[in-house]
Amino acid sequence: AVARLHAGASADTVLAELDWPATPLLRVPAEAFLRELALSERRAAAAQAASAKALSRVQAKSVSMLADLRSMQERHGEEVFGDLLRLDHATSQLGLMTDRLALLMGGRSSRAWNKPIVMESVLRGAVGRIAAYQRVRLHCASNAAIAGFAAEGVMHLLAELMDNAANFSPPIDEVHVYVEERSAGIVVTIEDSGLKMADAAMRRAEEAVSGRVTDLASLQGTRLGLAVVGRLAEKYRIDVNFRPSSRGGTGVVVLLPPQLLAQQREGVQPAAVAPLSPAPTAPSPEPAAPEETHDRAELPS
Repeated sequence: AVARLHAGASADTVLAELDWPATPLLRVPAEAFLRELALSERRAAAAQAASAKALSRVQAKSVSMLADLRSMQERHGEEVFGDLLRLDHATSQLGLMTDRLALLMGGRSSRAWNKPIVMESVLRGAVGRIAAYQRVRLHCASNAAIAGFAAEGVMHLLAELMDNAANFSPPIDEVHVYVEERSAGIVVTIEDSGLKMADAAMRRAEEAVSGRVTDLASLQGTRLGLAVVGRLAEKYRIDVNFRPSSRGGTGVVVLLPPQLLAQQREGVQPAAVAPLSPAPTAPSPEPAAPEETHDRAELPS
């Protein structure tokens, strides 16, 4: 009965499905409890829907701010370009956080692409969304491209895993990302040099990225990013597994299945590289438009 209420069934529907005792002394309080539980579920669902709606407005605003910042980067000289890049990167981090919460509440990402994005640009777009981007080293020789419908989801999933690796490793150590082409798809490996995860912690991480965790009340603050990974992995049929890293910390192996890859007949082309200033300390995240799909494949260098 509780599961049916949580799934959205009304109290009357659930009551009709159950066999209640004939004794009023037992039936009346049981029915009252069930109706109160149904009311609590409706309130929780309404609060979640309202939060998702408010977050969608914040998402649209952050995307609009990114567009304004990029326009300013094109208009102004080098004396302010570095400051604009830092603001651009900070806004991209805000976009990642709002998208994270929106996805957990049943919403959608603020960005979408309708053209294939080459794998290297997907990685750079993911790196550009995390605070410790300067510590991430990319090793990608693949010419494969992710289909437009999945590019944003893959980018967000990898950004969450890179952010997790950077946060749980020493601030002076690098996070390495490797890409390999296999018959089963594209394998992306993310390795850090932090402390090895205990067996219990690794099991919790595996459960978080499995997509089976749907109750927001059960999520810990440090596991929100992994829960988002689980939602995206389930949506796009992506396999995510943890293992000890050869660098002494923890490794994450991500298998992107063939159905997410762009076919050669689609005319895949490398993404255009956004121009950067002589100060390459802050990569510019990928361009985006609020509440609409892109017709460009421009991504940060």
